[in-house]
Amino acid sequence: MTDRPMTVVQCWDDGVTNDARLTEILRRHGAKATFNLNAGLHQAKRTPAAWTYQDTAVGRLGWDEMPAVYAGFTIANHSLTHPHLEQLPLAEARRDIVEGRDRLQQFFGQPVLGFAYPYGTYNEAVMDLLREAGHVYARTVGNVEQPFPPQDPMAFHPNCHFLAADFWARYEKARAGGVFYFWGHSYEMITAAMWAEFEAKIARISADPAARWGELTELFVEK
Repeated sequence: MTDRPMTVVQCWDDGVTNDARLTEILRRHGAKATFNLNAGLHQAKRTPAAWTYQDTAVGRLGWDEMPAVYAGFTIANHSLTHPHLEQLPLAEARRDIVEGRDRLQQFFGQPVLGFAYPYGTYNEAVMDLLREAGHVYARTVGNVEQPFPPQDPMAFHPNCHFLAADFWARYEKARAGGVFYFWGHSYEMITAAMWAEFEAKIARISADPAARWGELTELFVEK
């Protein structure tokens, strides 16, 4: 263990309407985050009920509101249409990856260097496509005690999901490695109590003198 603060990184998938509430909380506590978006699934205006989660409608943000919702945060690619990429013909997978990245870069005006695997599934061919397209890392849904440095940046396993029962135990164990990485979907918070617990979690990390919020890309790209 070193005297340097542990770097805490987080990312959130799917571009849902609850991200507006989430980003307000993150800004309130000075927390950084990356949002993994599917450029081919958003409409000009929000889609109020794109799907349901535990009998609760999940809305997808519209392009018209995303600049304000994600202002100050990092955008990453989650593919164009959220398929199981490893099940597609190579040319189709390449298009879904490349076009997804290009659209996000053009819209947000920032480099899109990160990726999150739809459904957490991938293979070696997909990993090669991501490198070819210019991504510097790709997040899985695995759980590891020491995520950084990953054996392969295209299989970057986080420490845990944000709702993991042993979240704080993993947080403490991660200090030895210097990086703690969690992820999730904001639509998974379906009660006021869950939102309050989440904000308390972010506040606790922000108040930790031995931790700092970081950007995922900074782990791989020197400024």
